[in-house]
Order: sequence, then structure tokens, then C-alpha cells
Amino acid sequence: MEALDLTKRPPRAPREQLAGLELLMLARTVDKVRATLPGGNIGPYQLSGFSSQLLGALEIAETELRGAIAQARDESDVVGWIRSRTDAAAFAAINAKLAERKIADRLGDAKWLARYPIALRLPPETPLIDMLDADDQEMFRERVSDG
Repeated sequence: MEALDLTKRPPRAPREQLAGLELLMLARTVDKVRATLPGGNIGPYQLSGFSSQLLGALEIAETELRGAIAQARDESDVVGWIRSRTDAAAFAAINAKLAERKIADRLGDAKWLARYPIALRLPPETPLIDMLDADDQEMFRERVSDG
């Protein structure tokens, strides 16, 4: 698969599915890993946080996923690779854990709030994964209006 430049567009939304695989953050994580391939640019994004939590829950090392993505022709190859290494019965519990954290859980973290000022403009009960989507939209709306 080709590398991505995440300074030109955000990774996919946290709730977007990857070829029907019902795992929160998976399509987004694949986009971020693609941005770390030669020729890519991860921009302001990182693989720590939700992406690393997802990979840990799936028991997949980031380096293994990067290798699979680099060798894949397309996303169906990546999905097949993930399916061959994971237990789909665990996906619902993984999703619940990823979706349970809310903005309210991070309001006491000044460093985090400096990184995500949008959190102060959203209801505290907003799931963090939904806040990430709102942050992407705001960041890229500003870049379009600046350009």
C-alpha cells in the first residue's frame, strides 16, 4: 500500500470501519501506520494512545502491522492479515473499552487540554474517540480556510 501524508488530510474517523471489520480505531490506525511508511508524513498524529491500545488489545505489534501494510496490495490484504491473527469474539469488548473514556476523564490534564483545546468546547460526556473526529474536522477546516 502507498504511504499517506496526514498533513494534507486527516486519518479516517475513529468509528469508520475497515472493510467491514467492526473495530473502532482500526481504519484510523492503518492510516497512521501508512503515514509512517517511506514517503509518508504522520504530521501532528501519533500512534500512541488509542492506536497503541487497540494494537495491544489485539496482541499485534506495531512493527508487525507496519510490515503487513507495507506488503499489502490493498486494504483487503490488511483485513485478511488481521483476521488471521485475532479473535473476532473479542472485538465487542475491545470496542467498549475504547469508547468508554470521556472528555470528563481528561479535564484535569493541562498538557492534554493544550493539545486538544476543542475538548473545552464539547460536552464533558463526549467520548474521546468522537472528540478526535471533531478535532480533525476543525484542524483541517482551518487549513482549508488558511490556504
